[in-house]
This record gives sequence, C-alpha cells and structure tokens, in this order.
Amino acid sequence: MQNVIDVQNAQKRSDRTPGRWSLPVAAAVNGVGTGMYIPFTLVFFHYVTGLSFTVVGTVLTVTGLAGLAALPAAGAAVDRYGAKPVQYVLYGVRVAGFALYPLAHSLAAFAAVALVTAAADRAFPAVQQSLIGEVARGADRDRLQAATRALQNGGNGAGALLASLVIAFAGPTGYTWAAWGNALSFAVAALLLRPLKPLRASAAAPARRRAGYRLVLADRPFLVVTGANFLNALSYSALSVLFPLFLLEWLHAPAALTGSAFTVNTVLCALAGVYVGSRVRRAGARRTRAAALGGTLFSAAFAAQIVLGTVRPASGAVLGVALGAVVVVYTLGELIHSPAAEVLAVSAAPEEARGRYMAAYQISWSLAKAVAPSLFTVLFTADGRLPWAVLIATSTVAAALLIRVEHRLPADAVRPVPVTVARDAAPAPAGHSVAA
Repeated sequence: MQNVIDVQNAQKRSDRTPGRWSLPVAAAVNGVGTGMYIPFTLVFFHYVTGLSFTVVGTVLTVTGLAGLAALPAAGAAVDRYGAKPVQYVLYGVRVAGFALYPLAHSLAAFAAVALVTAAADRAFPAVQQSLIGEVARGADRDRLQAATRALQNGGNGAGALLASLVIAFAGPTGYTWAAWGNALSFAVAALLLRPLKPLRASAAAPARRRAGYRLVLADRPFLVVTGANFLNALSYSALSVLFPLFLLEWLHAPAALTGSAFTVNTVLCALAGVYVGSRVRRAGARRTRAAALGGTLFSAAFAAQIVLGTVRPASGAVLGVALGAVVVVYTLGELIHSPAAEVLAVSAAPEEARGRYMAAYQISWSLAKAVAPSLFTVLFTADGRLPWAVLIATSTVAAALLIRVEHRLPADAVRPVPVTVARDAAPAPAGHSVAA
C-alpha cells in the first residue's frame, strides 16, 4: 500500500513542471497587449497607418481569413519542435508586426504586415493549448487552463483601460504609442515563458509522428468534439456581435449598457474564473458534462433574451437589471464551459500529434468568428429574437454531441484517471488510453 502511495506522490511531482505558472502570468501580459487594440480595432489601425476605415476593414478581413492557412503549418511545427519554440516564433512575429504598423502607411505595406501578424494571431491559441498539454497533466491541466484564461481576461481589461488613458492624454498619437506598447507586452510575455519546461514525453510518441493530419481526420470522436466546439463558439461571438445589435436596434436601450455588459463579463471572468473552475473539479464532473452544462447555461441566457425581446420593458432600470442577470448567467456558462472544453480537446489529442489536433480544433473557433457576423445579421433582419433561438438550438445540439461521444473518447480526457500501481511494479507512462 505504501508503494502505491509513493508512486502516486512521485507521479504528482513529475506531473508538475517547475515554472508552469509562468504561463498564466505571460498570458496576462499578452492579454494587456491584445486588450490595447481589440476593443477599437478599426479606429486603432486607421490612426496608426493613416489609411481609410474601408481599406483597413477590407484588409483585416482578407488577411484574417488568409491567416487561417498558417494553422496547419503551426500544428506540424509544434509536433516536430515542441510548443514552446513555436510560441517564441509567434511572439517574435507579433512583436515585429506591431512595431512596424506605425511605419506601414501604404496599402501594400499594411497588407503585408497585417497578413504576417494575422497568421501569428490565428495560430497562437492552438500553440498555447498545445503548450498547456505539454506542461501539465490530469487535473493540473484544468487548473492551468482556468488560471490562464482568468489572467488573460484580466489583462484584456487592463490593456483596454491603459489604451484608453494613453489615447485620452495623447490624442491620435496615442494609437502609435499603444501599438509600440503592444509590441513591448508581447516581448515581455515571451521572456516570462523562459522558466517553463515541458513534461517528459511518453516513449511511444515518436513512432506515430508521421501520420500527420490523416490521424486527425480519422479520429471521428475528436472531430465530433471539434464540431460541437464550432456550435458553442457561435455563442461566444454573441456578446461582441449580437448583443450590441439586439440591445440598440431591438430593445432601443442606451448604448452605455453595451459597455456595461462587456465590463461585467470581463470582471467576472478575471475574478471568478479560477474559483468556478475549482468548484467544477471538486464536484468531480466529467469534462464533457461540464462543457455541456456551460452550453446549457448559454441556452438559458439566450432564452431570457427572447423573453426580453418579446416583453421589451419600458423601464430602463428594469431592463438594466434584467440584462445584467442575463450577462451573469452567460458568463457563468463561459466560466464552466471554457476550461472543460479546452482541456477536453488537449487531453483527447494523442501526445505525438497534439499540435496538429489543436490546429484543427482552433479552426472551429476561427470559422465561428468568421461566420457569426453575417449569420446573426441575416437572422436579425427577419426577427430580432431569431438569432437567439438559433443559438439555443446550436448550444443544445453541442451539449448532446458532447454527452453522446464521451464513451468514445480517451478515459483520461473525459476525467483525469488516478495512477494506481501494484507493489514492485514500475509506473506506467502517461498514455492515450481509450475508454471502453
């Protein structure tokens, strides 16, 4: 019995890499940089480059879609070289891109810088998820994912506030300073990753590395998880795309409520993310079930929007309180869904092809972001409540898919499996076992 306990303790120590918490800190600094331009993207690049809003919008759309082509290459690079070196390359590209934006005054120069930077931006989340998979196992992945997301959200809010202050004091010139500040934040975030070292890979990993993306396309359970994520990713776009449109054009509410909704969401994600994640883990929930629960909360929030869109409260106070409650329920769904879904995908990927798997998974996020604006606006023109009804359907289908596929996913992906080793037996390496 003592041997079993000793092996379990040794496994826990081996699964905890020194410096792994530098990843959430780096994510917070990275979030500061991202937050400095995301809330005012068009205005930011208009003032930084001097090009018209129309040109800036067109270039960002085209380069954003073209940047998706970098995902397969990034995934293959992660499997060949490891996530940390690829992360350094992406940080370097982003540092150079934002440092050069203020100098890119011609259309050709702006398009070239935007294309390279967009490729790095699109690949970054997939590589970061792969890095989490390399530096943590079991429940530690859930903790690290929750902490990383919480601190990144906090960084986003701090970056937006910092950029607002710089622009308020420096005027249009402040956008240039914000661009260079963004480049600096990415450089600092890269330096913060230096203490981070990946866990030792299993001995079986190199044998299947040459399978490439054929392995991903043949993994039907993982493709189901990716498809379910696409449906849930539409819900994530609702707050930034659909909520303001519904608020202003259907409910005729004050524009200030839109900013308040973003503030509530950002603050709750930053302050409550780790706590909610720990409560879900302590409850012993399967990651598939936790992700499904998050999607169900999305559906509840969207159903409340339909009710509000039908009743249309005349009182501003009533409407404000109701919308606040909707945002809280929506954010709670996000806090439960995000860590569970992301770690589920990381853990369901074979160790030797994790980069490619995460690249395929990230495409579901990118496609949802590309589809959401046109989908929501088309549905909204028919009826302001129709987009919410469609989102209820997509969230429900996603939850059902996750629950249905869980028995076909690796057991340690659905729920961390404790290590139990018989007396005098050597501990088995962390493998990719499939649930019966």
